[in-house]
Amino acid sequence: MKQGSIGLISVVLGTMILAPSAMAGTLVEFEGGIGVIPVQRVTGNAATGTADRNDVRGVQPGGAPWVIRRFEAKVKENGDIRAEGRGLVLAGTNNIGTSGGVPTVLATLICQDGTTFNNHDSASFPLAADGDFKIQGPLTPSPPDPCTNPVLLIRIGGQPPITNAGNRWLAAGIPKLEHDD
Repeated sequence: MKQGSIGLISVVLGTMILAPSAMAGTLVEFEGGIGVIPVQRVTGNAATGTADRNDVRGVQPGGAPWVIRRFEAKVKENGDIRAEGRGLVLAGTNNIGTSGGVPTVLATLICQDGTTFNNHDSASFPLAADGDFKIQGPLTPSPPDPCTNPVLLIRIGGQPPITNAGNRWLAAGIPKLEHDD
């Protein structure tokens, strides 16, 4: 009897601890990805042209083109993220088709608050040599609900603090709209 009660209490406590995450609704989803092209445009003539970086909401791009074969991500209302990417590899340089020695990546959800963009970052997770990765855990700080005009970037990982110049973006998620099936 005593062991049964202890087991039941353990199950109830475990459910209470895990329930908020499991019960949280979806804040935003992304399906499909876009690899970075570091140059947005070149102005001027071919000999003296100036290249404009392809910054996204203040985050600088990786230094070479990247592609991503497959990407899906879901952010819950409580700020938990689950993201999985396949084939995030260089689309140029002598390391074409590899992860280029980038050891880790992180996800940044950027929400728009009026004219201000607010970053919500995951921890860093391993990037395999073939460009596969999984990201799971809380975003910091937790994003607002609703997250207006959301953008999800996959960035070069590293230790905090995360900076817009140091942790460059390599890919972006494509928002999944409600009518997408």
